[in-house]
Amino acid sequence: MTDEITNVDPSEGETFAEKIPAADSAQFPRSGETAESAAVFKDKISTFPSGMETGIKTNSSYPSFRSLPEKKFPWAKIFYVIILTGAVFLSAILGAAGGGFAVYRVMELRITPQPSAAITPISASTTIQDTHVITFSNTSIQTAITSAVEKIGPAVVTVVGTIPGQQTFFGVTSSSEVSGSGFIISKDGYVVTNNHVVDSTESVSIILKDGTQLPARVVSTDVYADLAVLKVDGEMPSVAVFGNSENLRPGETVIAIGSPLGDFKNTVTVGVISATGRRLDTGNGYFMEDMLQTDAAINEGNSGGPLVNLAGEVIGVNTLIVRSSGMSGAVAEGLGFAIPANSARTIAEQIVQKGFFSRPTMGLDWVAINPRLSRRYNLPVDWGVYVTKVDPNGPASSAGIAVDDIIVRIGDSSLTETTSFINALFTYQPGQTIEVEIVRQGKHQVIKVQLGEASGAPS
Repeated sequence: MTDEITNVDPSEGETFAEKIPAADSAQFPRSGETAESAAVFKDKISTFPSGMETGIKTNSSYPSFRSLPEKKFPWAKIFYVIILTGAVFLSAILGAAGGGFAVYRVMELRITPQPSAAITPISASTTIQDTHVITFSNTSIQTAITSAVEKIGPAVVTVVGTIPGQQTFFGVTSSSEVSGSGFIISKDGYVVTNNHVVDSTESVSIILKDGTQLPARVVSTDVYADLAVLKVDGEMPSVAVFGNSENLRPGETVIAIGSPLGDFKNTVTVGVISATGRRLDTGNGYFMEDMLQTDAAINEGNSGGPLVNLAGEVIGVNTLIVRSSGMSGAVAEGLGFAIPANSARTIAEQIVQKGFFSRPTMGLDWVAINPRLSRRYNLPVDWGVYVTKVDPNGPASSAGIAVDDIIVRIGDSSLTETTSFINALFTYQPGQTIEVEIVRQGKHQVIKVQLGEASGAPS
């Protein structure tokens, strides 16, 4: 086995010193060598000049007996990693900030109110200068409804009455309080309300819009129209104006003002005229005719309050509501009825001038006949009135009408299911002479009667 030693460039490959152990530490002879050849090799090595091993490269595979060179700590690599990490972190911070700002601007544009079509306010408008500030506008919206309410409102009053206690088997009951609504019709202190609001009361007072309570007295009432006129002393805050109810048409906007349940004073509700000329059976032998129907909310306590048009004029007197229909039990909503203003004005003016409302009278008592009674008592007609009493000094007695006569026609109106005795009589005025058809002992007769004047319930 031989080794080849070659002079090489120090920059190429490994140095001799790195491949061949020092001569003085080499072990000789090596395996397979003689002592002589080993001595010769050793002598050759020892003859190399100092430092020459740095320029010798060996191809031998002699084992290294020298320690491996010491590795240096990689400071440069760590520095590069730190710089790279910082750059990535800084980029992330800047990216997040930029993205957040972009989202903020987009949301700001979405939230900022955009101009849209709007009703031009009557008063000065508020100019928005800063979109980051919530704005407030004190614009006053004035409509025909609010104008009408402001006009009529001070003339609307609450009517309060006291009903005396009643004698019962257990003693006298305590007095009770009833309430309704009304409206002032003159500076002299006359107030219109419903008859059923003050009926049977022993004392009455009114409450103005500002809460002032004033005593009142009942001047007179008309039971058949369900109207009453009160008189109040003192200065009146306002006076209501009557409109022409003949001009009303279905669909026209109307306003009801009153004190529902007696507690919610001067409540305003709005609706329309649902129909005109309605006819309601009172269950007392006559019909309330020419009534106005409205869907404006009317509740207990609204009775006697005004039904107003958009001009602030009274076109009706709220009177009653219908909740169900006959025996069917069907429940209805939005069925309110009012006395037309033209009728209310005529009755109120006459009560103020004369102290009562004049109705025609015949001076007799009667019982209404219908098919059921006719069959039960075997009467000759299905519809009419059976005379039960005649005032000896009244128009009927003077004309020759007697007890047990049956009246079947008043003037031009035959008495039927839809035409009652009272309604037929009220188409005429006191002092008029009319034809009255009667049935006496099965025979028809026509008698002329000059109607009298009644200040109370006519007969």
